[in-house]
Amino acid sequence: MAPTLGTFLHPDGFDRPRVVAVLREGSVVGEAGRHLAWAAGDRRQRRGTPYASRGALRGEPVVLVPGFLAGDLSLLPMARALRRRGYRTYRSSINANIGCTRVAAAELEARLESIAHRRGSRVQVVGHSLGGMLARGLAVRRPDLVSGIVTLGSPMLAPAAHHASLTASVDVLVRLSRAGVPGLMAEDCVAGTCARTSFEESREPVPEAVAFSAVYSRRDGIVDWRACVDPQAQAVEVRASHVGMAIDPRVIEAVAAALVRHRDLASVVEVDRGESA
Repeated sequence: MAPTLGTFLHPDGFDRPRVVAVLREGSVVGEAGRHLAWAAGDRRQRRGTPYASRGALRGEPVVLVPGFLAGDLSLLPMARALRRRGYRTYRSSINANIGCTRVAAAELEARLESIAHRRGSRVQVVGHSLGGMLARGLAVRRPDLVSGIVTLGSPMLAPAAHHASLTASVDVLVRLSRAGVPGLMAEDCVAGTCARTSFEESREPVPEAVAFSAVYSRRDGIVDWRACVDPQAQAVEVRASHVGMAIDPRVIEAVAAALVRHRDLASVVEVDRGESA
């Protein structure tokens, strides 16, 4: 029997994608091909640009956080593309996002503290799916560390409004945790105090000092796209599969544009507060 997900994780008004919806995720093959062609052209253009003309590093450091079942390698193509655009990117140090969300959030917070201290500035966080939910929670708790977040297909409004295949994956992790395998999601992480605390934190207001963009796709075959449109965020619609958001060039361009927008917004806020001129 599948674990009972907390009813609070599936508010009224949101639906699980239909079983056949996962077929839309097959477009990730085309998205991967599009990325390879786009990246090759991007590299050729960069090689043809004199080093002195490439410009300085842009804005704050950018930390990329992977989604459920994934690790930092899943966002490596995006990290490389952002670095070619002048961003200083960092991994989250999550090898596989399959453990307790509160533990993951605490470890990510420590990672952000280290990067912010090293670079002497707040950071921007780009999170895919569950990674975006972790980013939003940290933005609420630590606005002193986070200047902006970009979520990609993150069902913040209804974490349990996801495809049945994802529920099956959660079931496997819970069963293994119950059998004694350490470091995996337990029942408390999907239906107990841990799950409720994480969800409630992710619904608290994002501080004014933190810019917020939510990228979503109506073609998402894994989560209800409506759950990804946080009313506090600037919504950005793309045409991509859920998995493909990590690699599709159009999504990467949307992320890069959001990072620029966040940087400009942060500059305006600082001027308004008299912190810079």
